[in-house]
Amino acid sequence: MSTSTIGLDTPQVNARAKVTGRALYTGDLKLPGMLHAKVLRSTHPSARIVSIDTAAARALPGVRVVLTGADAPRAYWGVSHKERRILAEGIVRFAGEEVAAVAADTEELARDALDLIRVEYEELPAILTPQDALAARSFVLPPVHVRRGDAAAALEKAPHRLSGTLEVGGQEHFYLEGQIAYVVPLEQNQWVVHSSTQHPGEVQHWVSHALGIDNHAVRVECRRMGGGFGGKETQAGHLAVWA
Repeated sequence: MSTSTIGLDTPQVNARAKVTGRALYTGDLKLPGMLHAKVLRSTHPSARIVSIDTAAARALPGVRVVLTGADAPRAYWGVSHKERRILAEGIVRFAGEEVAAVAADTEELARDALDLIRVEYEELPAILTPQDALAARSFVLPPVHVRRGDAAAALEKAPHRLSGTLEVGGQEHFYLEGQIAYVVPLEQNQWVVHSSTQHPGEVQHWVSHALGIDNHAVRVECRRMGGGFGGKETQAGHLAVWA
């Protein structure tokens, strides 16, 4: 019997479980005592955080914890981007940056608690275009230059030259399953992280560093993903660290 699959219409190995709804994703996990988390995001593109008042949110029945940047001093954006905090502290640098996280008995309670958090901002000048960023030498990462030969001289000798400006709007894929993480504490300060991620090793590193424990004390599992497209690599770490 031939074992070749070339030219054959071969079903995806877990397609039937997915289309019938039997395939479990991270969001399908439910355990007694499970808490639900939400994050509060900045409404300013550039501002100084003057104060964060979480007293009313903490007092809401069913709210178990409210975290700000001061509660997570070791939690920052990955290994190579240490200037980006998981929860902003002192400064917010884009609209939507996370400034607080809430864990509560239900999603509704967590959402209600966010409405009770009061953040006072002092607005700062914002860089809103690539042109402004280039003029200010304000880069997300250090510039990388690839050079070969004398480009300026070659252009001068070119029989035809075309110049102009092209603007292209950004586009991000829409996942069938959003960013999500589910974390279970175990004995001896060990943790299991269920994450919709393309990079379990990076999620493990983020969580272990934020908690100040060894990598081997954190086990990351990704049963399956409802879409990735590269956006569930580094970005998946936020959810795991908050959880």
